[in-house]
Amino acid sequence: MRVAVIVSRFNDFITERLLSGAVDALREAGLDEDAVEVLYVPGAFEIPIAAQRAAEGGRVEAVVCLGCLIRGATPHFELIAAACAQGIMAAAAATGVPMAFGVLTTNSVEEAVERAAPGDANKGREAALAALDMGRLFARLGDGRG
Repeated sequence: MRVAVIVSRFNDFITERLLSGAVDALREAGLDEDAVEVLYVPGAFEIPIAAQRAAEGGRVEAVVCLGCLIRGATPHFELIAAACAQGIMAAAAATGVPMAFGVLTTNSVEEAVERAAPGDANKGREAALAALDMGRLFARLGDGRG
C-alpha cells in the first residue's frame, strides 16, 4: 500500500509532531519509506485540494491529512475548519480514495500540544491508522472506480 501524507506548514511546531506520529504508525504497520509520500501545503485551507490531487494521480491507496487550527478572536477559525473538513470529505468522495482527517481544531496551544504528544494518543498516529484501515477495506471491496 502507498500512502500520501498532506501536512500543513502553518503551526508547524504542532504539525511536525503529528507527522512524526503518522510516519511512526505507518512504519510500524510495515510501510517502508518509499511507500509514504509526504507533501507540504501552506495551511489547512490548502489540504483538501492537495489531497485530491494526490489521490487523482492513482499512486496512493490512502491519504492522511494533517494540520492544526487554533481558535483565535475572529470567525476565521470556524470558516477554515469547516472548509477543510468538508473539502477533505468531498475530495475523498470525488476520488474514491479514503482520506483520514488529522486536522486539529483546538481552543488553545496547550490543547494542540497535548493532541500532538508522542504515543498512542497522537492524532497524527490515529489518522494514519484510520487511513490504513480504510485503504485495506477499500482494497478488499474493490476500488469501485471502474
